[in-house]
Order: sequence, then C-alpha cells, then structure tokens
Amino acid sequence: MKTECTSIKFEFQALGRREVQADFDGGDITSDAGALLLREVDQKFSITQQIAECFTDHRNQEMIEHSVQDLVAQRVFALASGYEDLNDHAQLRHDPLMATLVGKTDPTGKSRLRKRDQGTALAAPSTLNRLELTRPAMKDSDSRYNKIEAHIDKLSAVLVDLFLQMHQASPPEEIILDVDATDDLIHGKQEGRFFHGYYDNYCFLPLYIFCGDFPLCARLRTSNRDGAYGTKEELKWIIEKIRKQWPQVRIVVRGDSGFCRSDIMEWCEGNNVQYILGIARNKRLEALLKPTMDVAKEQHEESGEMIKLFTEFQYRTQTSWNRERRVIGKAQYSEKGANPRFIVTNFTSEEWATDEIYTDLYCARGDMENRIKEQQLDLFADRTSSSFMHSNQLRLLYATYGYVLLNALRHFGLKDTKMARAQCGTIRTKLLKIGAVVKVSVRRVYLALSSACPYQDLFEQIFLNLQQLRC
Repeated sequence: MKTECTSIKFEFQALGRREVQADFDGGDITSDAGALLLREVDQKFSITQQIAECFTDHRNQEMIEHSVQDLVAQRVFALASGYEDLNDHAQLRHDPLMATLVGKTDPTGKSRLRKRDQGTALAAPSTLNRLELTRPAMKDSDSRYNKIEAHIDKLSAVLVDLFLQMHQASPPEEIILDVDATDDLIHGKQEGRFFHGYYDNYCFLPLYIFCGDFPLCARLRTSNRDGAYGTKEELKWIIEKIRKQWPQVRIVVRGDSGFCRSDIMEWCEGNNVQYILGIARNKRLEALLKPTMDVAKEQHEESGEMIKLFTEFQYRTQTSWNRERRVIGKAQYSEKGANPRFIVTNFTSEEWATDEIYTDLYCARGDMENRIKEQQLDLFADRTSSSFMHSNQLRLLYATYGYVLLNALRHFGLKDTKMARAQCGTIRTKLLKIGAVVKVSVRRVYLALSSACPYQDLFEQIFLNLQQLRC
C-alpha cells in the first residue's frame, strides 16, 4: 500500500515538543466576515445601486460577465474592507465573502448569471480598471474596452442625496457645512501636476465639504489655484439641493482663512446663509486688536498663565470687500508671546456672544480635519496615481463612498455603543476583520464566524440596530 505524504509549506519554531506548521489549505475561509454589516447598510440605503446609476454602460449587455453595479460594489466594498489597490483584486476576486457582498455567489448553477458565468469569480483588476479609464471624450470611440462612462456631477450629487436620505426620519433645524482643502501628493508626471509652495511639493488640492461626519463634496482640483477655488459653486448646488427637501433648515458655512473670500461671503449674505470664516492677520487687524492684546499681556505677566481675551469691531478691507463686516479678534498671550487670531461672521452679537462664537462654534471646525484624515488614510483617498485627472477624481469618489459605508455603519449600527465615535480604521480592524469559514449551498450562504472573536456581543448589538433601522 502506497503512503501519501503531505507536504507542509511552513514549519515554524516548535511549541515545546509540538511542531508548529501552516499551509494555505483551509478551503473557503475569509478574513473579512464582518463586512456583512456593510452589506446590511448598503441594502438599507441602496448605496452601490445609486452609484451605479451614475454610469452609462456602452458595452453590449449580451456579451458581458460583470454589470456596472457589480463592478462598483466590488470596488467600494474592497476599499471599505482595507484593499486600496486594484492589484489586490487579483486574489480578492476569489474570496467567497466578497462575492456575497457583491451579490454574485452561486456555484450551484441557480443564480441570475448566464450559464457560462455560473461559479465564475469576480472582476479582475483589468476589468475594474475600465471603470476609471473611460473619459467622456472616449465614450463613442471604437475602443474595445473604454465603454463605461462615469458622470462625475451625478456621482457627486449622490453624496448629498444619501445625506438627505439618511436624515429623513429626523431633519435637523440647523446644519453646519465645513469647507476645507488638503494636499494630495502627485505620483509622477500626471495630468494636472503643479507645484504648491505652501505644501512644498507637487500635489493635487482636493476640496472637501462635510456636514458633521457626512461628506457632501469631494472635488479633485489642481494646486495651481486659490485654495477656495470653486467653493462658491459647490456650495450653491449643495445648498439648493438641501433646501429643496428641507426648506426651513438653517445653514451655516464654516471654514478657515483660506475661504475668507468676498464672493463666498456675498453669496451667503444674499441667500440667507450664515457664515463664520477665519481671517489671515495683517497690520490693520493687529492694530485694532492691540488694546486688548496689551491687557492680555499685562494679565499674563501678573499670573504667568496663558490669557485669552476677545473683542469685536467692524472691519472692511481696502479693496476686496464690498462692505464692513463683524470681525472677532482673539488676543492670546503666553510665555511664547502674542498669538492674535481673527474670524469674520454675519451672525449678530444677539445670536452669538463674542467669546462663545469663537470657542464654541468656530473652533469646533477642527473635527473636520479628522474626517479628512480618515478618508486620506483609512479609505485611501490619496491613491490618485492614474495618469488622468478624470480617473483620479473617480478614485477620490470611490474612497468617499467607502467612507460613506463605514460612516453609516458608525452612525446607525454603532449608535449608543462604546464604539459610537470610533475611527474608520478601528471599526475595520475590530469589526470587519473577522475570520470565518464560508459554506455555499443551494439554499444559503453560511458563515461560521470565529468563536474567538472578542467583539461578539458588540457585533450582535450592531446587527440588531441595523435590523431595526427604517429607511
């Protein structure tokens, strides 16, 4: 009788007298079983479906294996699960859990797929890449591959649609729109490559608009423009869309000194929108603040502590502003010396007191920077390495939609739990990265989750929260 020898691929250091061995022969096992929670969110709000409707597919539908919605879902779920590059899909396309998320798992031959597609894997990197490479000018070409046209404006509008949809149960009385820009380093000689003096590098300069932790705008821009370029135009259509559904909502625009531009303030004043913006200090502003700064200096010398005093005055620039506006100055003095700061607003003193509007309203905008970092680091929004601006804009939006998925899970699933304010990266590590054996049969897809998962109770609570959600 012939003995079959099993070849072990990995021989690790022994554990006492026991050998420690490993091999990739466990069968259909996934490391992302918690992503089923993301699928629940997607099913509740039809996120990937709404994204897919923003594409025009010029392919012959009788000759394709992967629909646009399949491709979009595969890309967005992968980003949310921590797979930032298209190359990751060379192996990820065989993951049975990812196929379940996309809705394309049925090796039994009973699926919605055509017979020749039954049991096939998800899309390969080259197929997914076609979502990004088709530019508007190429849609009617004779190209065999570049036939899936993305409508960027429609894709951007879906962000606002989802925000309104997720808040329709309890519309707010007031919303604050935070505007900010950040650097996105260039990966070689790409289209739109310019050097930015402040960031001391070649970069893009994407514009973000958030309402709390919900993204409303992610617009990729070249860095050879003013940091506020295009902000007024983005605010106009976003606010118009919000007011169409919530006509009584009070809207506040908040931003740093990079957005203190006359056209933005004039538009807000003419459209019943409140604003609070930082102002870059100058000699005239510092002269107006000097009496208050002198008092702050005197108090610091007496107490040895940091002193913050506030004052306000009417101010107008010499040429750029069309009128005087309310300016609040902060006179801060410490062992490091004077640190003057200024903001401008169209809130009246009756609505917001001088010190409270700075400390309670304006300083709260710092939380938006955390949201941008989440997108850049946890959702890979900086992976804009394509040769074309159009493709990189699409990648930025994919990352934003991945963030929308995770943020909706945080907002609705993690509500009233100990992780209600967790970062996206923490949510992914603790709740999505769960090992499970996947068993697919005619009647069901069954995941045997790891019994050693330390967050089983939390997982159950999230599941119940999502089940009770009414959309």
